[in-house]
Amino acid sequence: MADITSLCVYCGSSRRGAQSHHDAARQLGETLAANGIRLVYGGGSVGLMGIVADTVLNNGGEVVGVIPKFLEDLEVGHTDCTELHVTGNMHDRKLKMATLSDAFAILPGGLGTLDETFEILTWKQLELHDKPVVLVNVEGFWDPLTALVDAQIDANYVRAKHRSLYEVAADVADVLPTIRAMPPARFSLESKWL
Repeated sequence: MADITSLCVYCGSSRRGAQSHHDAARQLGETLAANGIRLVYGGGSVGLMGIVADTVLNNGGEVVGVIPKFLEDLEVGHTDCTELHVTGNMHDRKLKMATLSDAFAILPGGLGTLDETFEILTWKQLELHDKPVVLVNVEGFWDPLTALVDAQIDANYVRAKHRSLYEVAADVADVLPTIRAMPPARFSLESKWL
């Protein structure tokens, strides 16, 4: 059973998404604060990123932001984070977020969210880490992604066993129970990466 103290949340930096996505970000923020789980995220103040961070902070929780310098220079960084790490580039940002986290939850988002999702899944496939990864399937948002992975398996580009690299939570209420039902990580990312 995986027990976590920090959760990395990947999600969109846009507020143009569905209201249900905004609601899910708020609910996840409330859940993290209520359970004393530190949020680790991309450090932004906009979109779903800003919503989940603001919600955690407004409910007395801790927020660790990780943002590359060029985005901080554009003034999209969240100035009220409990901790804010500024990295030199996007690659260092993703590695820092991953090393600070016990598990990963993926809310709806765009290309950046896909990039983070596929990278963390690839790292898990390569056994650079074995931390829990959960797709938060708000109103079926991630159905096309899971269908794509199934198609890759059918076409022999992905092994069937790699379907278990992630779990799918139907909604935010299922995120922590899903993570806690997964096996605990056996090794840290740092032990294989750094």
